[in-house]
Amino acid sequence: MGPIVELKGVDKDYPLGKVTVRALRGVDLTIHKGEFTTIAGPSGSGKTTLLNLVGCVDVPTRGTVQVAGQETSKLNDRALTSLRLHHLGFIFQTFNLIGVLDVYQNVEFPLLLKGGMDKAARDRRVREIIEKVQLTEQLRQKPNELSGGQRQRVAIARALVAGPSIVLADEPTANLDSVTGGAIIDLMRDLNEKEHTTFIFSTHDHRVMEHARRRVRLEDGMIVDAGLADATPFPEAPAVEAAEASA
Repeated sequence: MGPIVELKGVDKDYPLGKVTVRALRGVDLTIHKGEFTTIAGPSGSGKTTLLNLVGCVDVPTRGTVQVAGQETSKLNDRALTSLRLHHLGFIFQTFNLIGVLDVYQNVEFPLLLKGGMDKAARDRRVREIIEKVQLTEQLRQKPNELSGGQRQRVAIARALVAGPSIVLADEPTANLDSVTGGAIIDLMRDLNEKEHTTFIFSTHDHRVMEHARRRVRLEDGMIVDAGLADATPFPEAPAVEAAEASA
């Protein structure tokens, strides 16, 4: 089985006035299905840029990014949208929930966008995933009626409801206290082990990194470490491959 995410020789430049800022420099990275990976590094190291490239919200200046077997720079806007809808789930540090919708409606929203599912099947899936994140009693509450941890659970349920092969999380514990953040990490690790969903985190939170099976470290837009956090693979998960980047 081939990699689910593969970056080869990736540079990403951004114009800043008369200056060009190189956010990523020659990044090579391979991630297989079922990995639980953290992308760590100091502020400005390129974590969010890398996540944006994998999330198909940006394309590389040079090099190639393949997600679910498709090279993103060769896709038009419609194809990129389809790739995001069918293969990717997103968890944001600010939750990004829709304030006028209740928990059920927020979780249901990606299924409405994706289409192809009748109302009964959609209802079963929404209730199933809400039960998994232990929010059944909050089903009809609005985001402003929930705690930070509960809102993050809604965000996780929304990211998972459409069955994405990859979940991208940008600093998912940044706005949570240590107890709540730990519970959220445990929940995502449990879902990863049971469903073999690939999780990729942009983070500087040591609590998240301690739970990772794979830790990638960025400095100045380059990968300086992409090794395994421990050597025990998930059941049925292929062996990990990665290459350090060079300038």
